[in-house]
Parts: sequence; C-alpha cells; structure tokens
Amino acid sequence: MILVSIVVMLMSSTGQADSGTLLPPCPSSPNCVSSMATDSHRIEPLAVRGDARACFARLRTVLGKRKDTTIISADDAQIRVEFRTILGFVDDGLFILDLPNSRIEIRSAARVGYWDMGKNRRRMEEIRADYSG
Repeated sequence: MILVSIVVMLMSSTGQADSGTLLPPCPSSPNCVSSMATDSHRIEPLAVRGDARACFARLRTVLGKRKDTTIISADDAQIRVEFRTILGFVDDGLFILDLPNSRIEIRSAARVGYWDMGKNRRRMEEIRADYSG
C-alpha cells in the first residue's frame, strides 16, 4: 500500500507518469514479475501505439472483463488491481502509463508464499495478448 502511494506521488502534476516513475521492486522470491526489473523477474512492458489514453482505456477494459481481476483504483496514469487464483490466493497488479517512453509499465506479485509456479508471468502474458489482440 505504501509503495503504491510512493509510485502515485512520483506522477507529474498532469497526472501522467514521467520517465522517472518506478514500480515497486520485486522481492527475491520468484513470485513476481515487473517490466522495470533487470533480473529473472523481468517482463516486457505493454506497448503504446497511437493515442496513449485510448490504449490505457483499452487496458482498463481488458482488465475489467477478466473474471479473476478486481480493479481497486484507476485514474489517467495508473491502474491497481487484485488478481484471485482458483485456490483463493490474492496477487497484486499495477499498471502505470509512461507517456514519454510510449509504454505501460506492468507488475504482478503474489502477496504470500514463495513460489507461484509462474502464474504471475502467465497472467500478465494473457493480459498482453488480450490488450494487443
């Protein structure tokens, strides 16, 4: 919760993420992926092609249609979600619009445990496919 607040505070006064915006770092455990990681947690960000606001709105629609996803908060620059697994575990997702770099930074991490059997990475790739499709 505090880390999300820090990310939001890094937003510029226009409500858009600037190029210095950071996602919270992943823990050392393998149950997290982030487009800002430089190690095995790394996942590619979502590309913004064309109108950035339309792309971010499309992502919000994709997330809203997922049965395993609850949008916790959303504005013009960030979307925070909870993902629920079939076993009842909750994972946290964060999507930040990075206008200067024409991309959407993404992060998904399990709240508890050590190993997620690749669930966070697979889920984010499913979201990428739906967003790009």
